[in-house]
Amino acid sequence: VLKQEMYYGVVYYSYDELKNAIEKYIIYYNKYRIKSKLNWMSPVEYRLSFVA
Repeated sequence: VLKQEMYYGVVYYSYDELKNAIEKYIIYYNKYRIKSKLNWMSPVEYRLSFVA
């Protein structure tokens, strides 16, 4: 999924630029991306919804 959504078609000119893009993508993917399977919540929100 990572390669399809943020890597293909983009040219990164240094390792650090690629590394920063991957780190930002992982944060987005886990904290902000909502999923219908998770009741329209992000993965973090979904996990926290079970904590009382």
